Amino acid sequence: MILTTLIRRELLDNLMTFRFAAAVLIMLLLVVASTIVLIKDYDRRLASYSAAVKSNHEQMQERDTYSGISWDVVRPPNLLSIFNVGLDKRLNNEVFVFYSYVPTLWDGQKYGSTNPFLNLFSSIDITFIFEVVLSLMALIFAYDALAGERERGTLRLVLMHPVSRAKILLAKYISAMICLLVPLLISLLLVVILLMTSSIVSLKVDDFLRIGGIVLSSIVYLSVFYLSGMLISVMARRTGTALMLAMFVWGFLVLVYPNVILVAINPAQPSQDRLESAFNQIEQIWEAFDRERKDYLANDPIPGEDPHFGIVGEDPHFGMVGGSGFNYEHWHKIQSTLLYTYLAGSNIEKLDDKFEARVPHVQNYYRFTVPKTIDTAERAWLVRKQVLESVFVQPAIVDRIFLRFSPVGMYDAATQAWAGTDLFGLRDFYEATRKYRRTVVDYLYDINAFGDRRWFSADKGSVDWENFPQFSFQRSGVDINAMRALPDLLLLFMMNLILFIVILLVFQRSKV
Repeated sequence: MILTTLIRRELLDNLMTFRFAAAVLIMLLLVVASTIVLIKDYDRRLASYSAAVKSNHEQMQERDTYSGISWDVVRPPNLLSIFNVGLDKRLNNEVFVFYSYVPTLWDGQKYGSTNPFLNLFSSIDITFIFEVVLSLMALIFAYDALAGERERGTLRLVLMHPVSRAKILLAKYISAMICLLVPLLISLLLVVILLMTSSIVSLKVDDFLRIGGIVLSSIVYLSVFYLSGMLISVMARRTGTALMLAMFVWGFLVLVYPNVILVAINPAQPSQDRLESAFNQIEQIWEAFDRERKDYLANDPIPGEDPHFGIVGEDPHFGMVGGSGFNYEHWHKIQSTLLYTYLAGSNIEKLDDKFEARVPHVQNYYRFTVPKTIDTAERAWLVRKQVLESVFVQPAIVDRIFLRFSPVGMYDAATQAWAGTDLFGLRDFYEATRKYRRTVVDYLYDINAFGDRRWFSADKGSVDWENFPQFSFQRSGVDINAMRALPDLLLLFMMNLILFIVILLVFQRSKV
């Protein structure tokens, strides 16, 4: 009964303040305006994605031989990037896939044109507004929760009644959180309404569950800052001092610390020896393949080293192609020579009768070399994978660990995980492209494409691509998103618990 009375009193005090009205108005204006811009940006990205898929499909249909199999796989824009854009727009969204090339997270390009002014505004996603604005509002609500009453003398009057200090803290916390949840939940409700009424958006049950996870993370994040403000309020003797300390804490945690970490722990340039060592391993792998290829030609009944056995003259496609995926200037040489890939991309529309007897030799050659090429590419990929993990993934993980010392970093990581725009979500796409490549390779094995005449010649008819495997990408399930968000969410919960215990201990010992 006493606790209920205290909550009602604190709630009325907070609801009648100007800061509550300002919090609701500011949040509604910012969130609604940003959501409208973000939906338009998503519409633009979705249109670019559809155009890229259509263009790639048309290009595929124009190829006449199996050896021309190469395709661009495009990643659809993530609808929940409206809540936290994360890496969804920062990394490449189109990747080249080929039977003799295993794609990685850092291979590819961006499809579609970009509007720099639209991107400037659309980078302010929903969680960014919550990170900055809601955290500030939480501190403004909390800085005078105890310092103000101590300064006015009302806290002494309350403690003269048979009420424990723990109940006073709990009443203030519950009432203030109710007031802070009003702008948060109304804003999110309006976002969902705007999404549901948009003709380009289709929300599924899993999407609502992910949005629920984002809401839960936002509430816990908001609570951390309110409790931080309460700790300042219980320690400070004057409201002016509490306000200055609250602004300093907010500026440091929200603005300074995350940016300092991103600058100070900038991934160092990888060791030249490490990169050269990886390149040498890959080069040796492809050189071993090339020796096997030449040995086969040397032992073939037809003399010479021409893989087309004189049918099309000098082979214009044999050489070094592909990319390393390492974005450093000193890797230009490696980028040009990383993959020795035999692209039997000749398209013979008409074959002279005098060469007909050599066709079986060409078929046997490709039947031998193409599977060797596939296996060699996958062995080279294992070397590239280790280097890419050490050069890119591990520094990103280190950055994220240091960012977790701030509630902003925890909240950003948790909401990215819920939205699927974190590093793991992006890696899911590239894992899907590698699985798709393997599906295509298995399909080519099943139809014996490597030994087929249509591998190198369309003189007896072009390839029918109707039964060719199609790429599709499904985001990870909501259970996976929850598991990825859980560590940061638990850290935020633990921070709440620790802050409340510390506030209670300090308040119990403080003089009123």
